[in-house]
Amino acid sequence: MDIFNQVRTLKNFINNCRKTNISVGFVPTMGALHDGHLTLIKNSIKENEVTICSIFVNPTQFNNAIDLKHYPIQHEKDFKLLEEAGCSAVFLPNVEEMYPNGVSQDSMLGFNFGSLETRLEGAFRPGHFNGVGIVVSKLFHMVQPDKAYFGLKDLQQYLIIKKMVKDLSFQIDIIGVPTVREETGLAMSSRNLRLKAEELEVAPYIYQTITKMKDMLKDNQAPKEVLEWGISTIHKNHSFHLEYLEIVSTDTLEKVDDYQLPEGYAIVIAAHLGKVRLIDNILVE
Repeated sequence: MDIFNQVRTLKNFINNCRKTNISVGFVPTMGALHDGHLTLIKNSIKENEVTICSIFVNPTQFNNAIDLKHYPIQHEKDFKLLEEAGCSAVFLPNVEEMYPNGVSQDSMLGFNFGSLETRLEGAFRPGHFNGVGIVVSKLFHMVQPDKAYFGLKDLQQYLIIKKMVKDLSFQIDIIGVPTVREETGLAMSSRNLRLKAEELEVAPYIYQTITKMKDMLKDNQAPKEVLEWGISTIHKNHSFHLEYLEIVSTDTLEKVDDYQLPEGYAIVIAAHLGKVRLIDNILVE
């Protein structure tokens, strides 16, 4: 497995792949890899001759400096996991390589994803999706993959990247991969590493709640009543500080009608458990 720190050497590798028309799959990450990331890698390996994983903790998508400071870094462990999974190459740039002109808002272009970025995550993390759009578009230009793989746990991010690819005419297939969970139901996340032992025991409560909400909706209970039950249930567990819990259209993330569900919808949630912010969702097609 090759490891590249510079765009120049990465592009030399990719150009050699292109000489023989080898298909390239790409998995962008911020490291601290878990089975969710490795599932993306394995999907790419099945569908492409070369798989590239990037590891870069992107400062422009953090609106909380403490969260950025404490984001887990474990490169050697990540390399071992990627090599064992069969990944072809890793791109591990530093901030200066990715942002040679600096990371201030005045030094780079901005993205506007319209209403898709102003609700849910965007409402609580202003500027987050602009940072995601900047770094992913940079990585797409550097890697020029045929396919790129993203976990559906970050549903809003997946939809925003699909919009960006369409609007900017990237010739890349964006593949969404279902959420990978612990045996307890907790959605796998690099941030789970920051949960204390007692918090890990409580954390699955989120998934249990939204799963029950899905079952209630399947039993034709009104979305308004199901949502009220879900919010009340989370509030009863004082370990959590709820940011949002919504039932939304899968494509637009708009709130569903109080009494009628669209063909495809998602139950989405964000809540703080101790010092860790957890997100999760259930998609229903």
